[in-house]
Amino acid sequence: MIKIKVSEEIRQRCPEFVGAAVFADVQNSNHSDALWMEIEAFLDDYRKQYTADSIKQMPAIEATREAYRRCGKDPSRYRPSGEALIRRTLKGHELYQVSTLVDLINLASIAYGYSIGGFDADKIVLPPLSSTGEENEGLVLGIGREGEPYEGIGRGPLNIAGLPVYRDALGGIGTPTSDHERTKLSLETKRLLTIVNGYDGNRENVLACAAFLQDLLHRYAASDGGEVISF
Repeated sequence: MIKIKVSEEIRQRCPEFVGAAVFADVQNSNHSDALWMEIEAFLDDYRKQYTADSIKQMPAIEATREAYRRCGKDPSRYRPSGEALIRRTLKGHELYQVSTLVDLINLASIAYGYSIGGFDADKIVLPPLSSTGEENEGLVLGIGREGEPYEGIGRGPLNIAGLPVYRDALGGIGTPTSDHERTKLSLETKRLLTIVNGYDGNRENVLACAAFLQDLLHRYAASDGGEVISF
């Protein structure tokens, strides 16, 4: 289990924020036919219900955009991943097929509108115990600083100044726009951490999204669904 803390600077700017983390032992794969049948059926129904204009009425999307503004980032230049996935879906484009873990996280993100971080838990670097043996902070959600180095997955260097960012002992590993190359999921990933970011303050919906992730993990990633914590 990895301790997760929300910094005071985030609490001041985004007091509504609630999060949920899913920890699970998993087995990743290149592709799951059964998962993609579920994804395609879901997307067909989703496109019948919503249009591109619907994004403006989605609380999870608008709340994340507002969080960007409060933290100092233009959400139109640095789109949250949940919004980007939904826009792609509603434009009729196919979703990228990456791996089973990434694909099921993307499905949950579209279904609930939240930007969801997905990390290889074994690649997260935690601080050592203090001299008194007490546990130090694990992951901390803060705000990116000017000049802070960050390598977005498939994006190269990313300017995260003004973006909400989770940091471990070595630096940033996840923002709502892109996770970091250092902790990205691979076929060798055995321990998964996913984080649902609810800037809309809807704890019930955030936990429902986490439960949906648990169900997908149980059915498609050789997992018992793992454990959920809210914060």
